[in-house]
Amino acid sequence: MPTKYDAVLFDLLTALLDSWSLWNDVAVDPETGMAWRKAYLEVTYGCGAYRPYEDLVAEAAEMAGIAPVRAAALVDRWDELTPWPDAVPVLQALHGRVKLGVVTNCSVVLGRAAAARVCPGFDVVATAEEAGFYKPRREAYAYALKQLGTVPARTLFVAGSAADVPGAVTLGMPVYWHNRIGMPAVDAAIPDHHERTLAPLLDLI
Repeated sequence: MPTKYDAVLFDLLTALLDSWSLWNDVAVDPETGMAWRKAYLEVTYGCGAYRPYEDLVAEAAEMAGIAPVRAAALVDRWDELTPWPDAVPVLQALHGRVKLGVVTNCSVVLGRAAAARVCPGFDVVATAEEAGFYKPRREAYAYALKQLGTVPARTLFVAGSAADVPGAVTLGMPVYWHNRIGMPAVDAAIPDHHERTLAPLLDLI
């Protein structure tokens, strides 16, 4: 059967993986973890051209009043990242129907390790380090599309973070926002689909 899309491109660390819980655990409590995460997003989204991911995590920790040792611990515990409950079943159901890829704001080493936590068979794992830019800069998404060999209109982007929505929309990709924790939108960009789980994806492909 013909499909509406040639590929599905996912945000990795929020749309497919519950990175929030790991950040909170490393930070000791959810309130401190949220402050650290918000600082990290502020630094990352304002960064543009790639600087080492670990440096941004440490910089955000300092901004949030967290000891530098916590930033190192986050990287050390990277293999504790856990997929959302429906992530693996959805990816397994999509495998073979369309190309599957991720575009993620981290280093090559951490991006590959995180992707393997949820699916060993992605066609493309595109990192900010390889693209040379962090999302939501268009270069990050464009790099992933080039690696997939697909055009924006035929590539459904599954956003996790709120800023991913306007980032992908700007490039012309249809967007499914997997807003698991109910984050507020960051601007007027409207996703084509806005859901709290990944399961409805299967009816769209």
